Amino acid sequence: MRIGSLELQGSAVLAPLAGVADRAMRERCLSYGAAMVTTEMVSAKGFTMGDRKSRELLQLSDLEHPGAIQLFGYDPAILAEAAKRVEAEFPCEAIDLNMGCPAPKITGNNAGSSLLRDPDLAVSIAKAVVEAVQKPVTVKMRTGWDPESLVCVELAKQLEDVGVAALTVHGRTKDQMYAPPVDRSSIKAVVDAVSIPVIANGDVRDGPSAKSMLDETGAAAVMVGRGATGRPWVFEQINAYLKDGTVLPEPPIEEKMRILLDHSAKMCEYKGDYIGMRETRKHAAWYIKGMRGAAKFRDSIGKLSTREELIALTEAVIEAANAEQQ
Repeated sequence: MRIGSLELQGSAVLAPLAGVADRAMRERCLSYGAAMVTTEMVSAKGFTMGDRKSRELLQLSDLEHPGAIQLFGYDPAILAEAAKRVEAEFPCEAIDLNMGCPAPKITGNNAGSSLLRDPDLAVSIAKAVVEAVQKPVTVKMRTGWDPESLVCVELAKQLEDVGVAALTVHGRTKDQMYAPPVDRSSIKAVVDAVSIPVIANGDVRDGPSAKSMLDETGAAAVMVGRGATGRPWVFEQINAYLKDGTVLPEPPIEEKMRILLDHSAKMCEYKGDYIGMRETRKHAAWYIKGMRGAAKFRDSIGKLSTREELIALTEAVIEAANAEQQ
């Protein structure tokens, strides 16, 4: 898939999951074959006003390429200024505009998927950013605000007209959040309406679901979000299945726990032990999700605060899994 002058190797990219797809997560997923990663969304206004946290979220390490930086906001001039500064200061392959986040704190400020209620503003933002930078500009959006206002097809055409290089379409409306089955027909309608690459997003969790999404929509690639939480190896599985139908098994429990320990160590290295260990809690819950007896470890996971406690937890999980197989 080509995005402007950028050629991606592979057909599965990591979603910019806020509070999840941080540097440690992005590096893990790229190591398993993700074709591209995107930062957590960054407030254009916050960045231009010198907010420290916004600046930290813009960082992509040497191991995070190809990588895009995602900005959100509602003011075309501020977004254009932020994009121009991002291009000058931060190494990245593309700049992505968030027009899909359904979180109330984002939509309440007229950003994210709120822009789907004002397509003219959405197009003005994209046009301003495209004209401000040299790097490819992409847009991540949903199908509409609600089922009665599906704007994705017309908006996609207009975004292509102002120079957007690729689109990611999450096949749900803002009102639907993440609950109902993804609307693949709307994604296909966008694919049929534009000539730029479209990335299909929603309910892709393995090789078969990735292939069926690509087959049904004609999209150039898939974006994996929740399907990668606690499972960074999912990209390796998707790539193998798309290549020749090979179904790679889940890693053995010992390997999963090794990856969890490595993932946690990187979070602590990048964010400090205090924050890193607390953020490890949600990732640990994802890594053991679906295992028999996982519920009994929930209390321990919720209290994790040291590396030693995490090691003890992984050993207990392995022991419990092995005991079950005997």
